Amino acid sequence: MSSKETEVGPLIAVTTGPSSTPDEASTPTRRWTVTPASMMFLLFAVFSAAAGQVLLKHGMTLATGSAKATGSSLVVKAITSPWVLLGLVVFAISAAAWLTTLSRVPLSIAYPFNALGYLAILTTSAVLLDERTNLWTWVGTSFVASGLLIVVLTNPSQAS
Repeated sequence: MSSKETEVGPLIAVTTGPSSTPDEASTPTRRWTVTPASMMFLLFAVFSAAAGQVLLKHGMTLATGSAKATGSSLVVKAITSPWVLLGLVVFAISAAAWLTTLSRVPLSIAYPFNALGYLAILTTSAVLLDERTNLWTWVGTSFVASGLLIVVLTNPSQAS
């Protein structure tokens, strides 16, 4: 019994072939292989979304302080903040990258990678934004990241 690998777009390949069980001999199996290029695109989408969130938080912190100090509108300060505007642009780019990723990678493979965003945001908010964290936050985030490893290493798209 042979299998055939075909490319679906430039970022992902699909391997199809006969099933290994006699009852399903006429049913082809499907295995998604995420290419290095698709992995890079997926990671770009996740980390740019995290960067956009950090930029938005920084911009809103500055806008809130400025609005309180001057007694002006927070909405006006926010929509005129270069940090908020940059955060929105970066977040929009990440949304476009995510949509492109979803067109090439199965959701069951792509979505767990958002766990890396939690880790990136936690680290960045502690280091760059001087936000306080505690041990339990790190433990919980480590569990989420461990879940990502389990999903990626067990490759659930191959489960029967």
